[in-house]
Order: sequence, then structure tokens, then C-alpha cells
Amino acid sequence: MTTSDMISDLTVVAAFSSIAMALTWLWQLKTRNAGFVDITWACCLAFAALFYGARGEGAMAPRLLTALLGAIWAFRLANHLLARVLHEPEDGRYKYLRTHWKDNQIKFFLFFQAQTVLILLFSTPFLIAAQNPQAGMQWNYVAGFLLWLISLSGETLADRQLANFRNDSANRGKTCRVGLWRYSRHPNYFFEWLHWFGYCLLAIGAPWAIYTLIAPAAMLVTLCWVTGIPFVEAQSIRSRGDDYRRYQRETSAFFPWFPKIVS
Repeated sequence: MTTSDMISDLTVVAAFSSIAMALTWLWQLKTRNAGFVDITWACCLAFAALFYGARGEGAMAPRLLTALLGAIWAFRLANHLLARVLHEPEDGRYKYLRTHWKDNQIKFFLFFQAQTVLILLFSTPFLIAAQNPQAGMQWNYVAGFLLWLISLSGETLADRQLANFRNDSANRGKTCRVGLWRYSRHPNYFFEWLHWFGYCLLAIGAPWAIYTLIAPAAMLVTLCWVTGIPFVEAQSIRSRGDDYRRYQRETSAFFPWFPKIVS
């Protein structure tokens, strides 16, 4: 695939994502819930994985794995987020933005459209892996699939453990320390980040394979220092106070590790 072909494919994904985000922005005007932007973000990445997998000029194995693994991950995430958006109030991050921006819908529209840039960034591993010319079931394809499977299973388990904890009325106002949440304050984020390395493994042997590392690097920065942990923990402190502060002292923020003993 030539550079112009790749730019053409990126343009298609950008146009699809921009239109989807515009429609989502219109929907949040009606629902007053900006959380739908996350669902659309995941669905656009699913489209990118399927589109790049179909359009790629690599061997069948990496193209098929890219399309299936990328789409399955994205649709699982979208379904998980949809259940939360439909049954819970607007996410605290977006409530903050709504207040901070004084419900300025121009800023919200630009925020939604900015997600298109992130979609292009995070779909880059799909685009590159789909160009891998190595035929047959290579070691890196097996390793990529296994890492993806472990990561998806870990993220799904963490989401389920947290949901079960929240659904118990006896736990209202308490911090989840069950299962994976005993070893990381954000195990779902950790496995979300880890899963991106699966596509890096799929891309080994493809032109520009090194650039697939941009996605996990960007995801680490985003989760740890931009829109992930800082916003979630600020909201957790507001809602659970000293109990969550103790949890912060005891438990690793991101990478799973044994909890500290705090007197």
C-alpha cells in the first residue's frame, strides 16, 4: 500500500468519525449526557479496525487478526460504556466540563470533533498491522493474540468486579477493594493500556511497525495524567473522602502490586 493509499484510508476514517461525533454531539443536546462521546469513540475504532483489515495489503492472518481483535475489543468497550451511560448520571468529568464551560455548546462541539484526531492516532496500529506481509501463523501473531486475550479478560473481570461492588447497596460510600482492585486503583485502565501492545506484536515485520508504539505511549499519558486517573480520583475523593485517600495510600495507582500496610 502506497503512502497516498494510506492517507486516503485515514481520510475515510476521519470523515466517518467526524460525522459520527457531530451526530453524537446533537444527541447529547437532547439527553444532556456527554458520556455518549466515549461510546462513539469506541465504535469508530471498531470501524477503523474492520476497514483497515479489509483494505490492508498484508497477509491474510494479520489483516484478519487486526480486524477481529480490534473490533471485538472496541465493541465490548462500547457495550460496557453504554450500560453505564444509560443507567447512571452523566460522568463527573463531563459534569465538570459542563460547569467549567458554562454549558458552551461550541466548546462541546469542538471537544467532540477533537476525538477524531484521537481516533486516527489510536487506530494507527490497526493500519500498520494490516500491512504486515508475513504469511502463516507467525510467533508474533500468537503472542499478540494471547496478550490481547489476557488483557481483555483482565479488563472485563475488573469491570465486572466493580459493577458487582457498586450494585450492592451496602457498599454505598465505600471504595472497591475487591479482586483486582486490591492490587491497583485502576486495573481496568491498566489492562486497557496493556492490550494495545497486542497490535504492536501483530505489526512486527510490517513497514513502520515501530510507530505502533505511539498508541500505548499515548494511552499511558492519557490515562495517567490527562483524562483518566486525575479526573476519576478527584471525583472519588469528592464522593468518598478519607476512605478513598486511604485507598490511595495503600494501593498502586496503575500497575498492579501488593498493597501497602498503612497504620
